Amino acid sequence: MAKQDKILLVEDDSGLRELLQEELEAEGYNVRTCGDAEQGLELLKSSSPDLLISDLRLPGRDGLSLLPALAGADLAPAVLIITAFGSVQQAVKALQAGADDFLTKPLEMDHFLLTVSRLLANRRLRSEVQHYRSMHAIEQFNGIIGQSPAMEHLFHQIRQIASADGPVLVQGESGTGKELVARALHDQSTRKEGPYRVVNCGGIPSELMESEFFGHAAGAFTGARSQRAGLFQQADGGTLLLDELGEMPLTLQAKLLRVLQDGKVRPVGSDHEIQLDVRVIGATNRNLTEAVAEGTFREDLFYRLETFAVHIPPLRERGEDIQRLMRFFLTRYNARQQRDIKGFTDEAQALVARYDFPGNVRELQNAVERAATFCEGGFIDVEHFPQRIVQQPPLNLAENYTELAHASARHEAAPINAHTGDNQVPVFEQTEPDNTAQEAAENMPTLEAVQRQYIQQVLSATGNNKRRAADILGITRRTLYRWIDSPTD
Repeated sequence: MAKQDKILLVEDDSGLRELLQEELEAEGYNVRTCGDAEQGLELLKSSSPDLLISDLRLPGRDGLSLLPALAGADLAPAVLIITAFGSVQQAVKALQAGADDFLTKPLEMDHFLLTVSRLLANRRLRSEVQHYRSMHAIEQFNGIIGQSPAMEHLFHQIRQIASADGPVLVQGESGTGKELVARALHDQSTRKEGPYRVVNCGGIPSELMESEFFGHAAGAFTGARSQRAGLFQQADGGTLLLDELGEMPLTLQAKLLRVLQDGKVRPVGSDHEIQLDVRVIGATNRNLTEAVAEGTFREDLFYRLETFAVHIPPLRERGEDIQRLMRFFLTRYNARQQRDIKGFTDEAQALVARYDFPGNVRELQNAVERAATFCEGGFIDVEHFPQRIVQQPPLNLAENYTELAHASARHEAAPINAHTGDNQVPVFEQTEPDNTAQEAAENMPTLEAVQRQYIQQVLSATGNNKRRAADILGITRRTLYRWIDSPTD
């Protein structure tokens, strides 16, 4: 039995209700009680119990009338039905309606408590299975999470490039998952049984880089008592990821280009070259085109690498994946910390959906971990997230009414800037009327017309993604559908 297990007891016999509550609380359970089905329905919605214990016969409605309220829940509570009028037919009816067990009065207390413990243990097992299934379902491609069009395109690129054999350049902002993409390229290739090595080009002193990459012969320099295989030799037959490639010194870039061209390395202090079979993947968050223009990255090396170039989209361009990633990180946190946080409130999800996440997936992961750590209830709410997310300016339709009301009905809405990401609220173009104030006032659109046009613009900006549009507008999807379906003049 877990201390956090919550039980809802619906029993109209006040004496039995108090007795069962005392016995259950003595076992460490968190118990809430009521005496009829109407109150039971309210408590089911507000308390999210792990186990529902209900008398079959209740004032007004029977206990089975509570069961339909559990339909559709991600993880419904276990259900135990008790009655003084037990029969085989009633037991079958209760089980068919969705109950997990059926006990008759008078209750034998040890058997009752044992049944409660078993039902809660079974529910915890279902919860763990659901968590693992959820994680498996979310991990769509080699541990990379995403089902947005941008990520589907990325997965298609990886499949195509993995079958080739040339070097690959993986580019993307910090926190987008460049190392995950590099690993996927290796795992999807014919080299997947070979070694996979990773080196951070920004983390090795420049004077040691050549030895780290290509190895050295015995006596090549002070302290080199024996020969040593470099990273290229260690990755022979497999893949070598050069992370933070843009930080590599120019002198080493020239030697890397030669290795890419002829597949041979010369260890420091050696007179002999070694033929190797290594696929090189370079990863960087730097703009290498600008680096070439600045003279900090070799142009010939850039062109050699960009034959197979992969760009990882930032999180702001894949808004459909945010909630999927949130659930994944929460599931992993629950498993590691043995917590049972059930999810996020609607307000928390809307808050996160509006945030740009300059740190991308890594920042989202850290934000969810932080929120889960400070969450003491069953659901993560707004206040559990970092202040930089909580204090972002609110985006809602009401704030834009004053500005929108000055937009001329004769002008189309300003075009969306595709580079701002789909979580930016479109803004109507403001123009000054040419005519007199009276003529301008007569041509002003109604608030309803401005609202309808604004909604259509948000839908267009989000690719008709109604969940994202509702988040941006600060309304529920039901309200959005009602506005969309409202008749036009």
